Amino acid sequence: MLTLLLAPFRLVYRGLVYLANSPSTLMGSYLGLIIICGALYSHFERASIGDSIWWAVVTASTVGYGDISPESWPARAMAALLISVMVLLVIPLITAHFASKLIVDADAFRHEEQEEIKNNLRAIRELLETRLSQPGSADPSPAPSDR
Repeated sequence: MLTLLLAPFRLVYRGLVYLANSPSTLMGSYLGLIIICGALYSHFERASIGDSIWWAVVTASTVGYGDISPESWPARAMAALLISVMVLLVIPLITAHFASKLIVDADAFRHEEQEEIKNNLRAIRELLETRLSQPGSADPSPAPSDR
């Protein structure tokens, strides 16, 4: 039952991870959001598409010049949703993406180096197991005494 209740949240999380790791998808989502909200604003407020797109860009960027503002409650609800999505999701995802590109660990191993280390550890383990399986090698030699 709990798994079923958490399924939508997992889908949202996976979608956010996908958006965060794909700048082109993130920018495409931003543009799509602007176009959809502009078209809806045009429908709700009977404004021109140019003014509506301008309103969506100004609202999404949280600048809010005040030259165009919604009068109807559906347009106001959409404005609140647009601002919330931008402030809580899109802007932080864009910021996080660019910040992650600036913070690069120069000492991090590349994939090939990681695979080489893993193969070397396997070879060391096999060698150690071979040595320990030989007769008389399982018992450690007694340490020399100080006396």
